[in-house]
Amino acid sequence: MPLSPSRHLALLTSASLALLAGCDSSSDSAGGGGAPDRVAVVASTNVYGDIAERIGAGKVHVTSLISDPDQDPHSYEADPQNQLALAKAKIVVENGGGYDDFVDRMLKGGHNDSAQVINAVQVSGRTAPKGGELNEHVWYDFPTVARLADRMAAGLAKADPADAAGFERNAAAFKAKLAPLEAAEARIKKEYGGEGVAITEPVPLYMTEASGLVNRTPAEFSAAIEEGGDVPPRILRKSLALFGDRKVKVLVYNEQTSGPETEKAEAAAEAAGIPLVPVTETLPKGEHYLGWMTANVDALAGALAK
Repeated sequence: MPLSPSRHLALLTSASLALLAGCDSSSDSAGGGGAPDRVAVVASTNVYGDIAERIGAGKVHVTSLISDPDQDPHSYEADPQNQLALAKAKIVVENGGGYDDFVDRMLKGGHNDSAQVINAVQVSGRTAPKGGELNEHVWYDFPTVARLADRMAAGLAKADPADAAGFERNAAAFKAKLAPLEAAEARIKKEYGGEGVAITEPVPLYMTEASGLVNRTPAEFSAAIEEGGDVPPRILRKSLALFGDRKVKVLVYNEQTSGPETEKAEAAAEAAGIPLVPVTETLPKGEHYLGWMTANVDALAGALAK
């Protein structure tokens, strides 16, 4: 979610930094050590860390800077161990689009000019709509994730040419497993295309849009929530009326952030019998990207069917 430069600076200062855990047995959450025969990869979140694991398949050592499912990524604070990991990285995978600017700042501070930096928003080709803001949550956009898999494979091949063919095969296998997700979205679109949905924040919008659903939430509501500000009373009333007036079939909410306005929206939806679909910005504990996204799409389809 786009954050003002002042909020980023407030949250991510060079003096205050903390580390969260990595993905799995070949990942870690600290200092960028790892086996010398593996490519050192640092990902801003465990979403990208997990994808790197799938493409690297034992040939990578991944450090995911943000991985706690109970943490709001926007209140993340990095620490000197993160700086060390970034200083040693051969490949850095960031989201971009203002989501994780701390990565670029830390790269500059660590003087690692040789790392390949893969920016998911740049890979996506997504830009801000006219008069609007970029939705930077591109990991909910499966075509983007497919392109990202190819870009990771190319980056790993450059870092480890001897295993290039394996990286390419792994990317192809990963992309093949994305196809059922896109097919599931197409089925939702065929059955429910044009139906309204409400959101608390733009996190799931690429998924809901690909599913043919129309976001009826006032832009001022989700903008205020993602910026951590107060929702104007008139906008809050308009947003809550979506549920009582049955203008939406489901509320998709970010369960990693909460506040009075989002709690009111959830309560209004429940009171009106509108199903709720929780989503997160990082991988839930013990999950991998493909299983996580399958559960998200299935939950959306199930809620719409109620």
